[in-house]
Amino acid sequence: MTTLIDRTDRRFRWAASVAAPRKAVTGGLSLTTLSALAILVAGLIIAAQALFIPVKAQAAQLMMSRAWATTLATDTPTRPWSWADFTPVAKLNFPEQHRIVLALSDAAGESLAFGPTLMAASAQPGQRGVTVFAAHRDTHFAFLDKLKTGDAITIATREGDFTYTVTGHEVVRWDVSGIHPADNGPARLALVTCWPLDAKFRGPLRYVVWAELQD
Repeated sequence: MTTLIDRTDRRFRWAASVAAPRKAVTGGLSLTTLSALAILVAGLIIAAQALFIPVKAQAAQLMMSRAWATTLATDTPTRPWSWADFTPVAKLNFPEQHRIVLALSDAAGESLAFGPTLMAASAQPGQRGVTVFAAHRDTHFAFLDKLKTGDAITIATREGDFTYTVTGHEVVRWDVSGIHPADNGPARLALVTCWPLDAKFRGPLRYVVWAELQD
């Protein structure tokens, strides 16, 4: 027979079990600890991504340099990686600015992510007409405003090296730039990027540096 003491004891144990804090299914980790771990993991992922971008860029430049060396050695355009739809076509040297960049063939915008692009409709370096190289203002052509009249620009190609002299610069609208690659006039060079150089959004203005081929 259940005594009054037994019933009281069971009720006391039941009340104590309800009042006692229960452990979470997370093995005893508190919500604060879980939040801290989540923030830590997110921070590590962001840091890894930030490190991956420059490493990827350096690897791409190395592969493009090797493709350019192969192009010169074999006289055959060579892709830097198998799925690339562009090839290195020239090396641009800016002595006064201590800059050397590889220029790539036109590839509907993809090549612009890796370097200046020789526009498909423009003249080849050293030929009559206008040779047009375009690049992003925040990467490969971020220094264009440092070019001054009289500065030299050397372009190395499979056909040889050509030296141009900067004659001036201007800011124009993209649709009235005055660049006509098929004009068959004297050999000139146009380096084009978006303007202003420090803008964060696209606009209609372009910054153009003009140069003429030295005799």
